[in-house]
Amino acid sequence: MMRVDIATLFPDMCQRVLDESILGRAARKGLIETHCHQIRDYTLNKQKQTDDYPYGGGCGMVMYAQPIQDCCREIIRQVQAQGRPRPHIVFMTAAGSPYSEETAKRLARCDSLLLVCGHYEGIDERVIEAWADEEISIGDYVLTGGELASLVVADSVLRLQPGVLAEAKGYQEESYWDGLIEYPQYTRPEVWEGRAVPPVLLSGNHAEIARWRAGQSLERTRLRRPDLYEKYCEKQRKNR
Repeated sequence: MMRVDIATLFPDMCQRVLDESILGRAARKGLIETHCHQIRDYTLNKQKQTDDYPYGGGCGMVMYAQPIQDCCREIIRQVQAQGRPRPHIVFMTAAGSPYSEETAKRLARCDSLLLVCGHYEGIDERVIEAWADEEISIGDYVLTGGELASLVVADSVLRLQPGVLAEAKGYQEESYWDGLIEYPQYTRPEVWEGRAVPPVLLSGNHAEIARWRAGQSLERTRLRRPDLYEKYCEKQRKNR
């Protein structure tokens, strides 16, 4: 059973998301475990202040290293008290490595994962250097904090755990699993607003349906994500 911890200034917000829908049901069944921790609880000042002006000037505020470090230490203690190894620690930062399905698969093999959320202008670099096993960015844009990014990572990793989805095909046939975008999906009615479901999907011929879906997936990727298409083609050439 995988455990995911999130260190954040907004633990209630993060925990509410994790307790809902598929992940919430999985947690209640004992298939996964999630915990969200308030960084502010580890400050040493009476005001519970977690940030200050940046050295060298500039806009915004920077989060202190100390409360983040002490929060990480306590989370590690709790994780190891369960008999688990030290969690893999990821800081969610705009400067991190781009996130992908391949990264999700790799992180899903961890016994436990600790996601640290930045806020304001960022985090004191020294605590990142001291504690991060890696930094991750979910895209080339900036958010007000790392909470949404951490939830994206948690969701994409935890859904890969055994039993969370009804069957493995729930993720193995989706976009990006094999490097391609997923084929289009349809449901009832057969005709909607003059648009009909492709006849092959009504044929009952599973081999033909599989070939159609594979072709659609390849063509969609070529048109919409030529970068992924080139990587896929290169991988196929190497495997021949």
